[in-house]
Amino acid sequence: MNNYGSRRLSLLLVLLITLSACGTAGEISSSGGVSQDAEAPTQDKRYTITWTMHLNEAVPGNAEMLHYIEEKFNVDLEIWNLENNNYEALLDLKLAQGEIPDLFRIRQSYDLLKYRNQNVLAEIPDGMLEAYAPNLTRSIMIHAPGYMDYGRIEGRQYGIPVVNQTNRYRVPVVYREDWLDRLGLQPPATLEELEKVMYAFTNGDPDGNGKHDTYGLSIEGMNVVFGAFGQMVFTEQLYFAEKGSGLVIGALEPEMKKALRYLQKWYRDGVIDPEFVTGENKGGYKHLSHAFINGRIGMTSMGNYYHWVQAGDYKVYNEKGAEVPVEASFNAMELFKKNDQARIVFGKPVTGPEGKSGSKAYDRLMSFTAIGANAADEPGKMAKILEILDYVSANPDLEERMTMRYGVKGKHWEWAGQSEDDVVTLPPYDKQVNYTNRIGANIGMLVPGMPDARREQWASTLGLDEHGIYNALKVSVPSLIQNSPRLIKLRNKAYISIITGDKPIGYFDVFVKEFMRAGGEEVLEEANEWYRSIPEA
Repeated sequence: MNNYGSRRLSLLLVLLITLSACGTAGEISSSGGVSQDAEAPTQDKRYTITWTMHLNEAVPGNAEMLHYIEEKFNVDLEIWNLENNNYEALLDLKLAQGEIPDLFRIRQSYDLLKYRNQNVLAEIPDGMLEAYAPNLTRSIMIHAPGYMDYGRIEGRQYGIPVVNQTNRYRVPVVYREDWLDRLGLQPPATLEELEKVMYAFTNGDPDGNGKHDTYGLSIEGMNVVFGAFGQMVFTEQLYFAEKGSGLVIGALEPEMKKALRYLQKWYRDGVIDPEFVTGENKGGYKHLSHAFINGRIGMTSMGNYYHWVQAGDYKVYNEKGAEVPVEASFNAMELFKKNDQARIVFGKPVTGPEGKSGSKAYDRLMSFTAIGANAADEPGKMAKILEILDYVSANPDLEERMTMRYGVKGKHWEWAGQSEDDVVTLPPYDKQVNYTNRIGANIGMLVPGMPDARREQWASTLGLDEHGIYNALKVSVPSLIQNSPRLIKLRNKAYISIITGDKPIGYFDVFVKEFMRAGGEEVLEEANEWYRSIPEA
């Protein structure tokens, strides 16, 4: 039973217990209103604001939508062009040089505590979000109740939660449908059936080129094998799971030895891509599986459902307001560029010997938006930042909200037909990937409460809201910040060594002991202190 959804409202109490103090930003008002720190923007003062955002492409300094916002709010905006694939490293380099952005995007939600402890975040005084970002605050309170507390540390607000409603859909399990058809196979339902398919993909010449150059799967597909035993392993963060009356770290659970036996055998038999150690992505957009796109493997669980849309999966509006089949996107688009005869199909996470199944899923708490520490030193600047953030993220005027997201109406986009429930991107921008970055649009944060688009309606028909394996630890704890990089490195090294046969299956028990000695015991203790301190609903 997944019961941590009922625990969100009590999270603040637990943070008070588990997190250690590391400096303060100002006094909190006890009246419930805006504290004295919440100074209104200074009239006629032109603030210079440094701003971080999700970037797949650099935003030019003269981008027209930036100019639009600058003139409207009498500010100068400087977008930090920190590439999303390398965001944390680039941001940390800036911080090490003494530069702190005024609008602080924390891409990994676990990092909120880390950056607070580094004194690079400003406390957002009580009442200030309601006063200067009322639409954004209202959306979170209504559509994600309790989530605002995730941004509080020791009773003080440091982060604004970025809540992604589409994360109710798990990562898909994707197969080359044309390979399955050639081999007379169906998407597998059980682990045994998956094994049969993986061997056929490797040995049955599914691409018909007469060469032995295909494999069943690579590293992302392995998570579906782990999921057949109820856990996730190859993840950016350590994944915790509920077990009995507490939390466990999935990668340490004894049933993982059973999963490793499968993978070690598959690797020995040449079923796993020998390049799996370097990952499926070879650069560029981080969610592309080049191993799949280039026809090396026939199964993966990389990227999200919207990275795998095939032409015609559902209908959208064109620039004339007519309904037309959707075009292929991301992985599917790149695959079809390589091979226009290729087809893909989604399968369900396969069921293991004890009836478990699942693929990786991400919590609705995707990230945080925060205010940089230096912004609090300039009177009225924090309020101005929040006003802009509210305007570009949660504008109550529908047309202006679309303008902030897509650009100028009539130039970059238009309403679809006679309705105002969907938009179409106009030529030539409809053929330009990441055009919104190039024009400086969509610089805000994701807010919950927007109606489901046709893409999400399509995802619902695929059953992607079932069999997701989520991380049961929703916040960071102090020892996790200190030990996580070392522990993840230990985890990956041990698993890879066992899969490749460099270590026997029995080495798993040695790894668990090393992991616990390297800080895992402390992490697990603090995680369970958090978990046990939250009362049941």
